[in-house]
Amino acid sequence: MSIISQNLKFLRKRSGLTQEQMADKIGIKRSLLGAYEEGRADPRLNNLLIISDIYGISVDKLISEDLTKSEPTAAIPTGREDQKKLKVLAITVDSEERENIEIVPQKAAAGYLNGYSDPGYIEELPKFQLPVLPKNATYRAFEISGDSMLPLQPGTIIIGKYLESHREIRNGTTYVLVTKNEGIVYKRVFNYLDENGKLFLVSDNTQYSAYEISGDEVIEIWEAKAFISLSFPNPKDKEEIDVKKLASMVMELQKEVVKLKEK
Repeated sequence: MSIISQNLKFLRKRSGLTQEQMADKIGIKRSLLGAYEEGRADPRLNNLLIISDIYGISVDKLISEDLTKSEPTAAIPTGREDQKKLKVLAITVDSEERENIEIVPQKAAAGYLNGYSDPGYIEELPKFQLPVLPKNATYRAFEISGDSMLPLQPGTIIIGKYLESHREIRNGTTYVLVTKNEGIVYKRVFNYLDENGKLFLVSDNTQYSAYEISGDEVIEIWEAKAFISLSFPNPKDKEEIDVKKLASMVMELQKEVVKLKEK
């Protein structure tokens, strides 16, 4: 860890701020601040000046002195990130410190399960920018395979927004899940983690059965926000997806699972 990354983490914790709170003060994304603190990216001069002003410390001192030794070591309040042990997401940024959208092609899906937290691996993935997406979020793109989510065709690229907690899942919405056993899957998700520790995954193609996975299997959750495809979905090919109907089906599946467990 570099001097500057060590100092940034030390000062933030000493002030009792979470990464999200500190990032808001600087005017950057939480994930970028995380990259600063982990030594995966270096702050630009304008951000260093803002940080210097917030803490009342010169930029020269911030980047060259070990403040953990020269500053008083008073008790540091416990922040939200210490309580929840949030995962530090590996990201890349362009020359203007804007987060890239990395693409995980189908052929790289297996490798992603091993390299998702490795900045070096993420750096090697294809990347692009999409200005129309809302800011203050981290995005990643995944190429889907199979026909379980028709009318979206195999090869479609789903652009997902990173979620830090399963509590952000909205039932019936589509997500890319990075899982230990199933690999990378794109499904409609119904969240029962607080009830029985399970997620129900439903395909838009009704020829595929819904199934459940344990929350412990989930490594990353990406909420689908856009897609890129060379094939335009034809509404005449498939009936319109009724999310309420899907929710009803999932509830029935839940009841059946409970009955089976009681036997």
